[in-house]
Amino acid sequence: MSVERDVDPSQLEGKLLIAMPGMGDPRFDRSVIFMCAHSEDGALGLIVNKPTPELSFTNLLKQLEIEVPGVVRDVQVHFGGPVEGVRGFVLHSNDFVSEGSTLRVSDGFGMTATLDVMEALAGETGPRDALLALGYAGWGPGQLEAEILQNGWLTCDASRSLVFEEKDETKWTAALATLGVDALTLSADAGRA
Repeated sequence: MSVERDVDPSQLEGKLLIAMPGMGDPRFDRSVIFMCAHSEDGALGLIVNKPTPELSFTNLLKQLEIEVPGVVRDVQVHFGGPVEGVRGFVLHSNDFVSEGSTLRVSDGFGMTATLDVMEALAGETGPRDALLALGYAGWGPGQLEAEILQNGWLTCDASRSLVFEEKDETKWTAALATLGVDALTLSADAGRA
């Protein structure tokens, strides 16, 4: 079955996906996903509101044998999605660029998946804002568009404050609020006019 392209892939990069109730996949329950890439070939995003309290940034630096010159800033480690769960991705402000490695997603956001961003974060040359995700959420061609059309996701604009400053436990309701939606009024059923 082919899906009509009511969802323009180029318009989802740099946006947030907000999981709707009744999605059916517990890994995405109440998830907020920052969309790093979306094209006709598929999509890639990072869950930005599911921390992994059992893994600290400092311990991760030690595992990667990255030297820490002094006090390490607190970078929250998140479950980024079910694909490649041991691979790290850093979603960050655009004040950091690793030549040839940083994907500029939008005016305010970049994503880097190489060790140099981790080294920069351990030192004093890292980006102002950063969120570390292990794994990512991925979709094949047309899959995300179909999920949106089946009432699986809402979309909203991403802001620095929502992604980097809002508490993880309130990001879902805060993202919904940017659309004027109260979480208590959401339904898992798709409507048809």
